[in-house]
Amino acid sequence: MSLFKDATLLITGGTGSFGNAVLDRFLKTDIGEIRIFSRDEKKQDDMRHHFQAAMPDAAKKIKFYIGDVRSLESVRGAMHGVDYIFHAAALKQVPSCEFFPMEAVRTNVIGTDNVLTAAIEAGVKSVICLSTDKAAYPINAMGISKALEEKVAIAKSRTSGDTKICCTRYGNVMCSRGSVIPLWIEQIRNGQPITLTEPGMTRFIMSLEEAVDLVLFAFEHGENGDLLIQKAPACTIQTQAEAVCELFGGSKKDIQIIGIRHGEKMFETLLTNEECAKAIDMGDFYRVPADNRGLNYDKYFKEGDERRNTLTEFNSNNTRILNVEETKAILASLSYIQENLAKMKGE
Repeated sequence: MSLFKDATLLITGGTGSFGNAVLDRFLKTDIGEIRIFSRDEKKQDDMRHHFQAAMPDAAKKIKFYIGDVRSLESVRGAMHGVDYIFHAAALKQVPSCEFFPMEAVRTNVIGTDNVLTAAIEAGVKSVICLSTDKAAYPINAMGISKALEEKVAIAKSRTSGDTKICCTRYGNVMCSRGSVIPLWIEQIRNGQPITLTEPGMTRFIMSLEEAVDLVLFAFEHGENGDLLIQKAPACTIQTQAEAVCELFGGSKKDIQIIGIRHGEKMFETLLTNEECAKAIDMGDFYRVPADNRGLNYDKYFKEGDERRNTLTEFNSNNTRILNVEETKAILASLSYIQENLAKMKGE
């Protein structure tokens, strides 16, 4: 963690699943201070008490700031002395954003602009904005707002001076707050059949730890304006549901199909065809550099097409598709799953 030695890290939306994963990873390192910026004082108080009990010696590194990314003045109040920012604050639920699209715009688009404006003013070294596969070929309000977040970040990077701005895009984070696996576990615990939307739907899957790895990779290897993607496997929703049933004793024959929700896709894309044309393969990651040409297009005219990469799209149908046993093995390695299995055995 030499990059963060004695540094001050600000996490917007810091009481969410990602913020908790970052604290678990960082608190025992040589980082100086971690600021949790969010608007929910109850979640902040819960987080404060949890880490005071779990890591009493390290918990003093956490500082809590009540605020809302929708307010530039609110964000500015948390920026003094900040070296690095994880911008995780967002509205993430697809159906709720479909019903309230302007709320998604206010948080995901205007909120991002506010965070980046304040960061540049304060001379922050690096800002990593967390995005989603739903921003690629977006069809729903959540994805469209996150696609605009990415565009705002790239536009800001062109005039950000010494502040590096990057975006990370990733797929479904297993067991994160509001995701489907905790719902299924609760349904099994209550003796109910588990519900899924569409059995053949595919989704990228990654753990919270891998999501943190991607952001750290962006801090260390990303360049200003970059979009960074971690290569990830995928599975069908049916496969994921069956894996959870096998782990927690649910009945696979009682799985109920409830149909696709508002704004959902059958599969997700992490890299579009257009992004693949200039993507740089970095092993476990892809890096998409910003297009930093100006608006004077005549200056860039030339005959013929530029050579492009052969990869045409990276989506949850053409990545490695996991079977039930592979999915179950990944799930069983997650601390959330292990904790819930232990609870069920103790009940």
